[in-house]
Amino acid sequence: MYIVQTMRETMPQTPIFPSMLGSSCSGQVQPDMGEQCADLVYQDGSLVSGSLEALIERLVPTVDYYPDRTYIFTFLLSSRVFIHPRELLAKVGQICVRQKQQLETGTEAEKAKLKSFAAKIIQLLKEWTETFPYDFQDEKARKELKEIAHQITQCDEENGTVKKSISQMTQNLHLTLSTRNQYQEIREKIRQPIPDKGTILKNKPQSTQKDILSACSDPLILAQQLTHIELERLGNIYAEDLMQIVSHMDSLDNHKCRSDVTKTYNLEAYDNWFNCLSMLVGTEICKVVKKKQRTRVVEFFIDVARECFNIGNFNSMMAIISGMNLSPVARLKKTWSKVKTAKFDVLEHHMDPSSNFCNYRTALQGAAQRSQSANSSREKIVIPIFNLFIKDIFFLHKIHSNRLPNEQINFKKYWEISRQIHDFLTWKDVECPFDKDKKIQSYLLTAPIYTEEALYLASFENEGPENHMEKDSWKTLRTTLLNRA
Repeated sequence: MYIVQTMRETMPQTPIFPSMLGSSCSGQVQPDMGEQCADLVYQDGSLVSGSLEALIERLVPTVDYYPDRTYIFTFLLSSRVFIHPRELLAKVGQICVRQKQQLETGTEAEKAKLKSFAAKIIQLLKEWTETFPYDFQDEKARKELKEIAHQITQCDEENGTVKKSISQMTQNLHLTLSTRNQYQEIREKIRQPIPDKGTILKNKPQSTQKDILSACSDPLILAQQLTHIELERLGNIYAEDLMQIVSHMDSLDNHKCRSDVTKTYNLEAYDNWFNCLSMLVGTEICKVVKKKQRTRVVEFFIDVARECFNIGNFNSMMAIISGMNLSPVARLKKTWSKVKTAKFDVLEHHMDPSSNFCNYRTALQGAAQRSQSANSSREKIVIPIFNLFIKDIFFLHKIHSNRLPNEQINFKKYWEISRQIHDFLTWKDVECPFDKDKKIQSYLLTAPIYTEEALYLASFENEGPENHMEKDSWKTLRTTLLNRA
């Protein structure tokens, strides 16, 4: 392992996107690459465009060059828009073989550099397999990887350090893919629609129905448990999942379906969690019969949302606010008249959609800066509103073209997309510092959730219809739900 360790000490290993939410990533690494720079365009020292072939050449190390980690991440992430990862791997393999042959047929001094060259190729493959392991889920991709490994192993047949490094890399890759596949199998089993909880026509006394306050009466603790759930679900979202959004949009724009664009189950699961939390909030409020207790539940969720904001868990906060803004909840005027809404008004101010959610983005930037300079693990938590994050990626992709008029790839666009995705990956990998309470989490994840129809019915039964339209809706709902019972 000495070769790899030595290489790491001498290669540029700059942190990826150190600016976080500051200025756009510059990618200011303009190496001396000779002819490789012929089709690469720089502006103020930053790579802004290039042909696909030249960008691939820049990815592959040489004896005297190793690509900056920021470039590796950005190109491997964005290249899938233009070329299948398996095809990219094949091209990388071809370049590696070409360079290896040049060294083998060169002078003795060049032959002596074979081990160093091999170590750099291993490091590139290691970064690739660790950062984008799903690129190797395809059997053909693993075959390409094996072929490159075979070629590189020949550079150091005497002491076998290269072979050992490749073996360790392959084992780690198989372990990662196995773990992800196991999670996917579990997701497939539980990926069912929410059962209809509509037949809840008060057939149980209120005292026997468990509610959120009996599960947890402390807003801070509930906010902490929500943060646990958020981070666990975020942990199963990867850069490939996020970039598939761009690939999928391109396939739709071109009126064709790319066979390599897989369903983003992990994104769907996380989005479903947001919706479930919103509906849970609505359910917990609407199922309470007594107005005084219902008011208490509303105020409790306001406090939970505020604690989520203080933690940096903006996604749960937004889901709770969305739940309280559901029509069946918002129409409960008698209940809201008893609620101290000053805190809720502050939260809604933070989530004000005007000026492209300017207030929220300011709060997010503050949380990101706090995370960067954090002295404790609690200060590191940043969980953005996921739907807005996805919309930002969508917006960046749509307003900037993939290619420039000269057909070069608009790499400046992908610097920014990858910067945002890298920020997200950094935040999602934060370890949750709060103690886990299985009972509270179990309630949050398994408590019955009303359908929209059931929410309206419960709302009307708590506070009767106020106009003819509501009365007609109430009668229709009762008839529909009673027929299902």
